[in-house]
Amino acid sequence: MTLRLYDTRAQQLRDFVPLDPENITMYVCGPTVQSGPHIGHVRAALSFDLLRRWLELRHGRVTFVRNVTDIDDKVLANATDTEPWWALAYRMEQEFTAAYSAVGILAPTYEPRATASVPQMQELIAQLIERGHAYPAPDGSGDVYFDVRSWPDYGSLTHQSIDAMEAAADADPRGKRNPQDFALWKGAKPEEPADATWTSPWGPGRPGWHIECSAMSKRYLGAEFDIHGGGLDLRFPHHENELAQSTAAGDGFARYWVHNGLVTVDGQKMSKSLGNFTLAADVLEAHDPLVVRYALAAAHYRSSLDLSESSFTEAEAALGRIDTFRQRARRTISGGIGWFAGQSLPAAFTAAMDDDLGVPQALAVLHETVRAGNSALDAGETDAAHDAFRAVTAMTAVLGLTGSSAGNDASASSAATALDALVQTMITQRAQARADKDWAAADRIRDAIAAAGITLEDTPAGTHWSIDG
Repeated sequence: MTLRLYDTRAQQLRDFVPLDPENITMYVCGPTVQSGPHIGHVRAALSFDLLRRWLELRHGRVTFVRNVTDIDDKVLANATDTEPWWALAYRMEQEFTAAYSAVGILAPTYEPRATASVPQMQELIAQLIERGHAYPAPDGSGDVYFDVRSWPDYGSLTHQSIDAMEAAADADPRGKRNPQDFALWKGAKPEEPADATWTSPWGPGRPGWHIECSAMSKRYLGAEFDIHGGGLDLRFPHHENELAQSTAAGDGFARYWVHNGLVTVDGQKMSKSLGNFTLAADVLEAHDPLVVRYALAAAHYRSSLDLSESSFTEAEAALGRIDTFRQRARRTISGGIGWFAGQSLPAAFTAAMDDDLGVPQALAVLHETVRAGNSALDAGETDAAHDAFRAVTAMTAVLGLTGSSAGNDASASSAATALDALVQTMITQRAQARADKDWAAADRIRDAIAAAGITLEDTPAGTHWSIDG
C-alpha cells in the first residue's frame, strides 16, 4: 500500500511520491522562542516526529529540518535590561529542546537558527525585487515588502482571494502599495537594540518572519523538497506567504503541505496570546513523559485535541496494559524473546499508518494484539504469544512508545529497585504463611499488596508482580 497524506493545498489525500525515494526531505516550522513551550507546541512537534519515524521505516532516510525563530518582534518585546533578546532566545530554545526530548521526539537532522541565515534571506529578497515581486518602501524606512498583487497565485494555499484577506500587520503600512503586502525586511527602529540589526542594501534592519523559513528551507533542503509541515494556525499568513515568496523567486518549494490540528481549551486553540495555555514543563512534572506522549498521539494528528486529566489517566492505563503483557510474555516464554529490524508489522497496523498517519487506528491494532497475546498466554499457546510479543514490540518501537525519560532517570531507577525489594519481601512472607498453612496471614498480605495497586500472578516458576493498569 502507498502512503497517503492529506495535502492542505490540494485539499485532499494524495499518494506520497517523493523526489528521491531514498532520502525524504521535510521542513517543519519550529518555535518562535520568546517564551517557554506550552503543551500545544509539544503536540505539534510530536505529530511530525511520528510522520518522520514512519517515513524512515518506509524509506530508510529522512532529512528533517526544524528551524528556530530567534529574531522576531515577540522575542524583542520579551527581552529585558538584564536578559537581552539573544540570551532570552537561547534560554527558551533550551526549554523547547528539553520538552521535546522528554517525550522522545527525535532531534532534527538540522536545526538552524534564523540569525545564522540572514545573508541567504537578503539574497532571496534581492531576487524578488529583481523579478518585480518586492519593493523597498518609498518613505526611507528601510522596509521591504512583498507585492501580493504581483503574484497571481497568492492565496492558493488557503484558497482565498486577496480582497478577502485582512491587512498584513507585520510592518508599518505607510510605505505599502497594498494593505496585504507583507514585510520581507524591517528597517531598524531607534527603540530596538542595536545588536538586533544587520546591514543590508536597503539599510540596517532585520528579516521579516516569513522570509526566514523560505531561506532556511532552501539552504538546507534545496529549492524544492517533499514536505512542509506546521500547525494549522500557520497556514495563513505564514505558510501562504512562504509559498508566494519562494515560488515567485522561481523555486519549486514544498510538494506536500501537512498541518497538524491544535490543542484546544473549551473549544479555543491553546495559545500564548489568549493566555489559556498549559506549560509543557507543568504537564511533564505531573505525568510520566511516556504517558504524555501517548495522550498527545492518541488523537489523529489533523484533529483538534481537547486535553484533560482523563486523557492522561487513560493513557497511563493503556500503557500499563501493554507493559503488563510484555512482562508476562518475558517471564513465560522460554528461549528468550527478541525483536529485530526485519520484524514485520501487522498488516492492519501498516494500513492504518499509510492512511494519512492513522495513529488512533494503529493503536487499536496494538491493543488488539495485546489482548490476543494475553489470551495465548492464558491458553499456554507459546508460539502465538511469542508472535504477539514481537508484533507489540515492533509497533511500540515505530510509535516511540518503548520507554520514557523517567525510565532512564537514576532516582526513578532507585525507586523501582526499592519497590521491588519491598514487594518481593512481602511475596516471601506470603509464601511462608502459605507453607505454614496460615491462610489468614497469607490473605492479609495479598490484600495489602492489592490495596497498593499491585497484582500478583502465581505461576509454576514462582510469583510475579505488576502494577495495575
